[in-house]
Amino acid sequence: MNYRHAYHAGNFADCFKHALLVALLDSFGRKPSPYFVLDTHAGAGRYDLEGEAARRTAEADTGIRLLLQRPAPALQRYLALVERLGLYPGSPTFVRAVMRGTDREACCEIHPDDASTLRRLFRLDPQVEVHERSGWEALGALLPPRERRGLVFIDPPFESGDEFRMLADGLRHGHSRFGHGVFAAWYPIKQMASVRGFYARLRSSGIRDIVGAELHVGDATSPNRLNGCGLIVINPPYEFEDQSKSIAEAILAGLSDNGIGTGTAVFRLAHE
Repeated sequence: MNYRHAYHAGNFADCFKHALLVALLDSFGRKPSPYFVLDTHAGAGRYDLEGEAARRTAEADTGIRLLLQRPAPALQRYLALVERLGLYPGSPTFVRAVMRGTDREACCEIHPDDASTLRRLFRLDPQVEVHERSGWEALGALLPPRERRGLVFIDPPFESGDEFRMLADGLRHGHSRFGHGVFAAWYPIKQMASVRGFYARLRSSGIRDIVGAELHVGDATSPNRLNGCGLIVINPPYEFEDQSKSIAEAILAGLSDNGIGTGTAVFRLAHE
């Protein structure tokens, strides 16, 4: 799929992964020690939902705009950040909004225009580094961090036919460098055969403590449309499974009046 993000900002997949990202970040804030966040595919940082790209697809109309009209308790924290931050926030902007004064973020973006936009956004911020480089390369170069705690957020564009393999390999490589870190990786669901192959690679990797959360919005048999999405989390925080279930169900309920939604799933791929 071609996933230049400005065309898809605020869609159901954004709502799902960003609400879960905020929950993960909040879990880090419960302890006083500093943490590090590596965002491997950071994008432009924020998106104008009234801009030409967003209006061309109008995906936000059946995503974030619906959820803001009927805010569910499980989404309160995420939706409050969306409203406070103005333009629809990308993952690096959510991270920066939640971080404390002792925490640190590194954003990687390989697309020159988006990397330039990201640099301007954080140009005066000493807690945020912006790298115009491959996020896959950064998993080796920027891990482990000097902080003892950290989150690695991987949100690939899935423009390549072998991106599921690349994602599994990236998780394995990153985990080998930062075994006690939390890794969260987004993936699209079009046909389940590809997703099941991804599961199999993760199960055979030897990595322990892996949870998956999914939102299904269509029959996962068509290769030509986004029928859902998921987030794989390695070393999930305490109570994350229950949180992710509540978040997924709240998003599905919030979008269902518009004809979106078939179900949610939270499952373990590997035990602790």
